[in-house]
Amino acid sequence: MQSLQLLNESIVEIATFLIRRWAERENITVEFSNKVETRTRLQDNRVILTPIEKRIGNDFQRYRQFRTSLWYEAMRIKFCKKILSNDHAFGFILNTMETRRVEQLGRKLWRGMDEEIIFNYAYMLVSRPLLHSVYGKARIVEAFYQYFMFGTIRGEIQSSQFERIKNADKFAKKIVLESIEKNYDTEWLEKNVTEIIKILDIDSLLTIPVSLPFMKAGMAISEEELMKFLTVISKNKEGDFGKIDTKAILRGDSIYDEYKVILDEKKKNDNKGLTSESIGIQIPTITNVDETTIYDLNLINNLKTKFRELKSGWKEQHFISGDEFDEENYIEGHDPFFIDIKKSIKTKIVILLDHSSSIASDALEYKKATLALCEVLAYLKVKFAIYAFNTHNRNVVCWSIKPDNMKWNNASAKRLAQIDANGSTPLAEVYDKMLPILQSKRPDIFLTLTDGEPSDPDAVRAITKSLKNLGIKMVALGLGSNTVRATIIANNLKHLGYENTLAASRLKDIPNKVIRILES
Repeated sequence: MQSLQLLNESIVEIATFLIRRWAERENITVEFSNKVETRTRLQDNRVILTPIEKRIGNDFQRYRQFRTSLWYEAMRIKFCKKILSNDHAFGFILNTMETRRVEQLGRKLWRGMDEEIIFNYAYMLVSRPLLHSVYGKARIVEAFYQYFMFGTIRGEIQSSQFERIKNADKFAKKIVLESIEKNYDTEWLEKNVTEIIKILDIDSLLTIPVSLPFMKAGMAISEEELMKFLTVISKNKEGDFGKIDTKAILRGDSIYDEYKVILDEKKKNDNKGLTSESIGIQIPTITNVDETTIYDLNLINNLKTKFRELKSGWKEQHFISGDEFDEENYIEGHDPFFIDIKKSIKTKIVILLDHSSSIASDALEYKKATLALCEVLAYLKVKFAIYAFNTHNRNVVCWSIKPDNMKWNNASAKRLAQIDANGSTPLAEVYDKMLPILQSKRPDIFLTLTDGEPSDPDAVRAITKSLKNLGIKMVALGLGSNTVRATIIANNLKHLGYENTLAASRLKDIPNKVIRILES
C-alpha cells in the first residue's frame, strides 16, 4: 500500500470540496486539530477534524474513516438546527441521536455512502473504550452510546443498568424514527432527551470524558480482527441497510480508485529542485479561511466568455480576402472576409501582487480581480506563478500563492484570501528574495502589480537590470484610485527600467490588461 503523505493543505482542499458538495453550502471552512475531537461549529460555518494520522488502521483505512466522518459533519450542517457540546450527558445524548437521524436522512440523498458508513462503524466500535475503563455513571452513558449506535457493548455492565440502557435505546430509536417520518428537527429531539436521562437515571450535567481509541493512533489492526468487527456491525445493521457484503466493504474498491487519484496527483505536484522555504519565500498556512468571499463569479464568467477563443486556440480575424464572406462587415464597410487564425498563449509568467498598506481600503476588490485573473489564466492553460508581499511581524515577507508547477485550486485561493494589506513597498528587497527562483525558472514575463512607488528606486533599477539580463521581460502595472493617479504611477515606474508599464484605475480591468500583455 502506497503511503498517504499529503500536505495538510491538500487534505484540507479535498475536505473543503467534499463537505461543500455534500452539505450544499459554499462558505464552509475546514481545519484539522490535534487538540479537540471532530466537531462542527454551525454559527461559524466551520468544521474541525481529527487529523488522518491520528486515526487507526493503514493509510487507506484512515482515509476512508476521514472521508466518512466528513460526510457525517456535512449532514449535520445540512439537517441540524444546533450542535451541543459533548462534555455533558445532555448534549452527548442529543448529538448521538442526531448522528442516527442525519445518517438516515443523508443516506436517502447519497446512496453510495452505505458501504463506507458500515466500514466506518467497524472502526468506530474498535475505537470505543472497554466499559471497565470508564468510571462512575459515565459508564452508563458510554454503554448507551455503544448499544444505540452499534447494537452491542464492549465489556460488561450490571444487569440492572443494562435493562435501563435497553429501555433508553428502544425509546431513543422510536424518537429518531418518528422525527424522520414526521419531518421533525433538532429542537423536537431535544425535548425528548430529558426522558432518556430519566430512564438512564443520570444527571443531565454529568461530565462525559473524551473517548480515546484503545490502540495507539496509526496502528493497523489485522484483517481478521477488522472482519470480526465488520461482521458484528453488519449483522446488527442489516435491518437498516439490508444485506451487507462484508468482503466488498473491506476491499473498498470504489473509494480506492479515488484514493489512488489523490496519490497520483500528489506525486505530480511534488516540488522538485528549489523549495520556497530554502529561498526565504513563505507559504500562508492558515486553512480555515473562507475563500468564497473573494470569488466574483460574474467577473470570472464574463472573462472566460471574452477569452473563449484563446481557450479553443483559434480566433476569427477579418481581412480584405479570405475563406468566408461576412455580409454584416461588408455592409458596415469593414474587411468582408474572415479566416480562423491559430492563437494560443505559450508565455510563462510570474505575477507579484503588492499588498502594502495603501491597498488596504480596496483589498477585497483587489483580491477579487486578481483571483479572477488566476481563474482565467488556469482556464486558458497558461503556465503561471503568483506571489504577494506585505509586512508581517515587522518583517517584509514574500508569500507563495501558487508556484508554477502546481494547479490553481481552492488551496491557492485560500492563500490569497488570507494575505493582509500591510507595510510599505520595498520592491528591491522582495525582488531579492525572489531572485533564486526567477533564476531557476526563467519566466518569459515578470509582472509586478503595485499602487505605489518603491522605497529604494535605485536598488529596484539595479535588480530589474539583472533580471532583464536573464532574458526576463520586466513589466509593471500601476494601480491608482483614478486615471490620473494610475497614469502618474505608471510613468514613474518607467524610470525604474521596466520594458513595459501600464496603468489601471479600475481593479476589474486588471485581468484584461494582463491577458492582453500575454497575447502581444
